[in-house]
Amino acid sequence: MATIEVLNPVALSAKKQLALAPRVPDLAGKRVGLFWNMKAGGDVALQRVQELLGKRYPTAEFTLFIGDTGSMVRRATKAGADRVAAESDVVVGTTGDCGSCTSWLIHDMVEFEKRGVPTVALTARGFEADARFSADTFGLSDLPFVVAESTFTSHSPEQIREMVEPLVGGIVAALTDPDLAGAPAAPAVDPAAAAHANVRFLDDRALAFTGADGVLALEEMNERFLEYGWGDGFPLYPPTRQRVDQMLTGTKRDPESVVGILEPGFGIATVEMIAANAVMAGCRPEHLPVVIAAIECIADPTINLRGKAMSTGTQAPMIIVNGPVRERIGLNSGCCALGPGAPSRVNTVIGRALRLCMMNIGHTYPQLTDMDTMGSPTKYSMCIAENQERSPWEPYHVARGFDAGQSTVTIHFNYGYSELHDFESHTPEDLIQVYKHAAMNLGSVTTGFWLVGRRSDPRNGTEEMEHDFMLICPEHAEIFGNAGWSRQDVRDAMFEAARLPYSELRRTKEAKALDAAHPELTWLRDSPDTLLPVLETPECFEVAVLGATAGRGQFYWGCGGPVTKVVDDV
Repeated sequence: MATIEVLNPVALSAKKQLALAPRVPDLAGKRVGLFWNMKAGGDVALQRVQELLGKRYPTAEFTLFIGDTGSMVRRATKAGADRVAAESDVVVGTTGDCGSCTSWLIHDMVEFEKRGVPTVALTARGFEADARFSADTFGLSDLPFVVAESTFTSHSPEQIREMVEPLVGGIVAALTDPDLAGAPAAPAVDPAAAAHANVRFLDDRALAFTGADGVLALEEMNERFLEYGWGDGFPLYPPTRQRVDQMLTGTKRDPESVVGILEPGFGIATVEMIAANAVMAGCRPEHLPVVIAAIECIADPTINLRGKAMSTGTQAPMIIVNGPVRERIGLNSGCCALGPGAPSRVNTVIGRALRLCMMNIGHTYPQLTDMDTMGSPTKYSMCIAENQERSPWEPYHVARGFDAGQSTVTIHFNYGYSELHDFESHTPEDLIQVYKHAAMNLGSVTTGFWLVGRRSDPRNGTEEMEHDFMLICPEHAEIFGNAGWSRQDVRDAMFEAARLPYSELRRTKEAKALDAAHPELTWLRDSPDTLLPVLETPECFEVAVLGATAGRGQFYWGCGGPVTKVVDDV
């Protein structure tokens, strides 16, 4: 028999435990706050809640509150939460029918509870695990919520009203049940035990797996890691003490030093924990500084990781590496840079390490906190090195304010991509006329997103605009360069060319969110044919050079903006 002893790759959480607000005896004469996070159909649901509660409690008073920061999903700032709490005795909030919007709704309910106001959230079937996990990580494991049989989005007002009717009894109970009154929240629990059997959080920091021989012991480890939810579906290298210690030789940092706290689970990203997941991905010690820099990027509050990690969308992090470290560790910036195969081995394992860290350190687990409707192959690994040698412009990181001699990692989250194929054009103007069509894809949430505001995090006051990322092939970059076009010229041209009528851009946007974000643009209702840019500013078009010969680039519809960090220890 053979035994493999490995480190537990799942990080501890930095979450706190709080207490629920005391519940009220009943709703008669109470001020009922109706909190809407601007998700489509939520206002209809709350209107029906008011009608049904009003019949039961004729003396109750109702006030509608809307999140005061954000875009398609709006959240409560500290001032907003203070106002809701001051003007409400209880709060009914909606809607949790998306991955990140469910978590943010729970966040806002917790903020009201912290201010002494009992709450209940309306969520949709399929998002219960998300809601319970979020409540636990925000410190209120017992936070009540009721579950509609479907999402309110893509349903008619009549259908939404019907879905709300069976929920009223649960809403009343959640706000008045004396068993919840002032009771401390349950101690830290395994969220999977109640919510999702495919993810496990084990207290043991070392684990052992046995098989008839070494190969079977490794196979047993892989099977159990997948059973626990800790793997990405591909075979994992064992994070043994020896392998992790060897990985740690790639950095001068203390193994116990904390690189950051990763959402959505508030996982503590120590250097050792990052190293363990890098081992599992197949990284070598010289890759570790790049992985650490990538973790620093996603731990940066300005990247708003919770929204990207938990969404029903396909947001996936793309790693862009610049500077001397590219050649030093063998990153591929040319043919097949995004894989697969041996030429891009380093790219692949670094991108994979980031995903495993998001899962096991940040607790971004599929079907628990990653609620992606379909999933995406780009979530497995997406790491490139800019082809600086074939670029007519300064390197991408220099354009972002760093020195050419510095090595950097940039993270940009993307929904998906389109090919930028053009074998015919030989002028910049003609290329732009082709490129613009990729940017004008109404099927991407990014297109025209600025009309409903900016992504934001009320906890730290950050805002971010939507950026698209253009990976221009060397052949096309040469056309721009030979004509004297700068990177900014490309951005400016795309901003002017990629425009759609207001009537089209608003097609997939909540009208009330548009009014809240840009009340000065309500005149557009009377001018529906007015052409508007698909992104907020020219600088929202990111431009880097990648690949080999032939006129084929890639256009990525982005989620938020990029974050860049310096790679140390190189």
